[in-house]
Parts: sequence; C-alpha cells; structure tokens
Amino acid sequence: MKIAIAHDYLVQRGGAERVIEAMHGLWPDAPIFTSVYDPASTLECFAQMDVRTSFLQQFKWAREAKTHKYALPFYAMAFEQHDIRGFDAIISNTTSFAKGVITDPECCHICYCHTPSRFAWRYHEYIAQGSYSKRHRRVLPFIVHWLRTWDLGAAGRVDFFLSNSYNIARRVRKYYGRDSEVLYPPVEAHRFHIAPNPTADYFLVVSRLQIYKRVDLAIQACTKLGLPLKVVGGGPELDRLKAMAGPTVEFLGRVPDGQVETIFANCKAFFFPGEEDFGIAPLEAMASGRPVIAFRAGGATETVVDGKTGVFHDEQTVESVIDAIQRVQTMPTDPQAIRTHAERFDVSAFQARLLYLTKKYVAMHQARLAQYRFETAPDATLVPTDEIGRNGTGDIYHKASEPIKLPGERR
Repeated sequence: MKIAIAHDYLVQRGGAERVIEAMHGLWPDAPIFTSVYDPASTLECFAQMDVRTSFLQQFKWAREAKTHKYALPFYAMAFEQHDIRGFDAIISNTTSFAKGVITDPECCHICYCHTPSRFAWRYHEYIAQGSYSKRHRRVLPFIVHWLRTWDLGAAGRVDFFLSNSYNIARRVRKYYGRDSEVLYPPVEAHRFHIAPNPTADYFLVVSRLQIYKRVDLAIQACTKLGLPLKVVGGGPELDRLKAMAGPTVEFLGRVPDGQVETIFANCKAFFFPGEEDFGIAPLEAMASGRPVIAFRAGGATETVVDGKTGVFHDEQTVESVIDAIQRVQTMPTDPQAIRTHAERFDVSAFQARLLYLTKKYVAMHQARLAQYRFETAPDATLVPTDEIGRNGTGDIYHKASEPIKLPGERR
C-alpha cells in the first residue's frame, strides 16, 4: 500500500509528534503533509523524512511555536491546497485541521483523532488556555463560528475514525456523530528503565508549560510542603511559574533524551495535574517504575490504576494535590508491576494494531467503492429516450418497468 500521513503542524515536541514517528516506522516512505515545519522546535527525526508544507511555511510568524496560533483562520485553506493524489490511504494525525485534506475517492482517509478541535467544540476552555488580547477575543467568536462549520464538514471527508482513548471516542461521537475504534498512543517503553536503587528524593513534572497543564498546582503544593520538585520543560507559563515557586522547586528547562530517562527513573512520584485527552508522560513515568499523582479526569483515568500505579486527586486545588502527595508517600509500590502495566501501551503494540486496522479499513473502503461501480454488460443496449419518463413522485423510470434503482440506493 502507498500511504501518506497528515499532521496539523510540526512546531513542538509532544505526544502527537511521537505518534507520527511511530507511524512513519511502519511506512518509512510515507510523506508527511503539514501546514508548517520548524526543525528547531520539534523532533529531530523529521529532518530525515519527506515533510511537505503549505503556503504558510513562507511566513516566519506562522511557523514559530509562540505565534503559530495566529494562523488559525488560514489552516483550513492550507490543508485543502495539498495535492493528495496517488495514495491508497492517508492517515491524518490530528487535533484540528489535518483531517481537512481532500483526497481522491479511491483514497481511504483514516483519521487518528487526539480530540475534536478544541477551538470549535470547547471554545471557552480553548480561550482560557491562550494569552489572547481583548481585540482578539472580540474577533475570535466570528472566526470560530465559521471554523466550527468547516470542521464538521472536514470530519465528513474522513472514511474511518480512530480515537486515542475512550474519552475522545465519546467526543467524536458527540460532535461528529461518528463511531470510532480506540487505539491508545504509543509509549516508547524501551527508552525507560527501572533504577536499581532510585534516589526517590524529588517529585517530578515533565510538561510543556501552558496554563491548562496546571503545573502551578504541583509547584504550589511542593512549595507549601517544602518538598523538592524538578520541572522539565518550557513554555509561555515559565516566568509566572518561577515567580510562585519556592526554593525547593528547580526548573531544568528542556532536557535531551537520554537525560530525561534518568530523571524519570529516580523521582519519588510524577505529577500530572491537568486534564489531558490522553497523556503519554504518565506512562513514561510508569515505564520507569515510578507512581503517578494525577487529576481524576480525561485520559489519566484510562492509564493510572488508583492505589497500584499511582493515586488520583479529585479537584484541581492545592489542598487536593497535597492530600494525594501524602497518600502516594505511604502507598506500597512494586516498580516492576508498574512498568508491566505501562508496557501494554508500548510502540510495538500500537504499530501492530495500527497496521491491522489500516489493512482492514482499506479493504472495507475498496468494498464500498465497488458498490458504486456501474459496469455495462457486453450485450447491453441503451434505453431509447422515448422509453424513459417520470412518475408522479418525480422518479425516473422505464415506462414498462419498475423505477430504476441506482447502485447502493434503497427503495
């Protein structure tokens, strides 16, 4: 099969980009259609791949991580202008626009959905996550109204949906009216290891520092308790978080692969205080044999086993997080059992399932197309014009026969 991959934008390092890396491992020749690409801001592996960008690539502000969100009105056009011809299937890995690519009828479009577009269907939450000016907040509702209509139409172009969790499958059903199979994102469990004698003398956050990640809860809780906390990652919230952090909180910035695995393996526990569609970082902690302190919402409810691989806090408050910290410190842990749980989500399991589903969906798509092929028998003759008329309902019919049935039409 000739496969293509589509992704919203390549301007950051996150779970969605790791998914593309795993997909590309199955189909090394697959081109990646995207809107913009900034090699300095995303995974190094993309430099070795066939990345095809849109007209937005020529604008520096559109491809920079801090300002690419201002291209919101133009992403729909960016993906519709891609030339997607000659492929048996395209897999769009998306939270928003990549599912809008336009394909030939013969091309099977499989959408791996991380979430239905937040700007369209969770607008108030989306606005709260960004630092938009008053002027932008006045204009955005009009843009989003149009984009919501476009997003629903783009979902209609998809032949088959895959959701990254049952949490997202419910949203896909609600907003797009489509059923989907669940395929959990891949975790590179082989990258992580259980430390023979972990120091376990600090708590850990590994995250992009954005407001909805709620890293502030972990910082305030550890500051209040005087517990050591290491924060790995960067983002627009960095200055604000530093201002509220006490002397026991250490900001490490972006840490290269190789070092982050050691940091995971030696932490006391890993914080995951935000609500995520899925969340790969908690599974990376579990692959290191370390327990997770997570907010009981979103994807974490499908990956963290309360009392065995971690603990939940039920509210996004400092007091609730402090209570969870106290519980995790007394919870008996089995590092190997925690890692075994994480291995269920390994890259190999993701790739095997994705390959199976892709073959199945392409076969189903081809079978559907066959229903709409009209093949004329060698001895068939055309019906003379005067033998065709319309009945009282407007149906075209042969005058001496039943109304004509088109392929796939129900009567």
